[in-house]
Amino acid sequence: MLVNADLHIHSRYSAATSQRMELKTLAVEAARKGIQLLGTGDCLHPKWLSEIKELREENGIFRFDEGLGGVAEKYGTAFVLTVEVEDARRVHHLLLVPTVSKAEELFEFFSKHSKDIEEDGRPTLNLNGEEIAEVARDCEALIGPCHAFTPWTALYAYHDSLKECYGSLTDYVSFVELGLSADSSYADRISELHELTFLTNSDAHSPSPIRLAREFNRFELRDLSFEELKMAILREKGRKPVLNVGIPPEEGKYNESACIKCYKHYTLEDAVSRGWRCSCGGRIKKGVKDRVKELADCDGTHPPHRPPYLHLIPLAEIIALALRAGVSSKAVRRVWEAFLERFGDEVRVLVDADYEELSELDEDVAAAILAFREGKIVVIPGGGGRYGVIRLAEDIRCESSTENSKHSRQLSLLDF
Repeated sequence: MLVNADLHIHSRYSAATSQRMELKTLAVEAARKGIQLLGTGDCLHPKWLSEIKELREENGIFRFDEGLGGVAEKYGTAFVLTVEVEDARRVHHLLLVPTVSKAEELFEFFSKHSKDIEEDGRPTLNLNGEEIAEVARDCEALIGPCHAFTPWTALYAYHDSLKECYGSLTDYVSFVELGLSADSSYADRISELHELTFLTNSDAHSPSPIRLAREFNRFELRDLSFEELKMAILREKGRKPVLNVGIPPEEGKYNESACIKCYKHYTLEDAVSRGWRCSCGGRIKKGVKDRVKELADCDGTHPPHRPPYLHLIPLAEIIALALRAGVSSKAVRRVWEAFLERFGDEVRVLVDADYEELSELDEDVAAAILAFREGKIVVIPGGGGRYGVIRLAEDIRCESSTENSKHSRQLSLLDF
């Protein structure tokens, strides 16, 4: 079975999160997105874990007994225990936890090394990466770095290698979360990452359809359980990731080196020559692209086990591009709801539905989706904390529609 999973989100008990990040809302919105397995996030927080305990648990997977109006029941929305923690060097780590009892063991140990573990869903620990990985191993939790390349709270922001962060526990690390500003083509330029599974997760702080599952993974499993997910991440016994889906890395807000005050972009060489100070006096923050350039030790050829990486943005944003309308407009909302009514969920629309099926509902939106699938987009890179801008090239000719649809025409989706 194929399972779409977003394994890194936050609850309403984390800082700067929506109060709508509660289990019932997440179950419904995940179903509308087409996500069958959602990380709980924040599973060490006592109040959040107490709410999770009210769900029905089987083999490390948590579900609602009630149907939530039929939505969760129809699509099989389920949860797995996850938490993000910050170490003493500000590096963030994602832990996937097998049971409630193991989450309680983690809490008991980490509480001795944290001042905010009972207040913040993403606690800060006075421990290094190796010490956190050792505790994760002893509690049978999987661990890997979160958004590994971002310049503020990531592995490669403060370390030059996995070994430097995780020490003797490096071999226990089982995945790397790429983050919004990187993809497989970036990470596979670093040879120490070749044997690790790459995860693409949303890190959502809101259940909005433009936040939740904006990045997700597709796994091949035999059934839905923690052990099956573990085997897929470790790529054992035929279980494996088969697709990574994420926004184009250039759209990430730290893709290129840029000033965090005025957002002016700089080449790595220019930034170094200026001492990382912008002409406006602001600080130039090193971008993911330049950090990967510093660390790269190979040509980026993907190892045989690496699944395809599909660059997509949320459906509402694609509709907004196609309609030349605001993403929050009534027109976009109306079309978005029509697609979900017809196809059931966003993943079906964005990844699986044929162009002919999509074009029956809206040819411009169908052509825009096809443009993303085929990489026929232009991205003005982000940097310095500001997201990049995606454009659909003017007068895109959709070859698939020309060959397969009775409607053969030139499509003008968005002026560039």
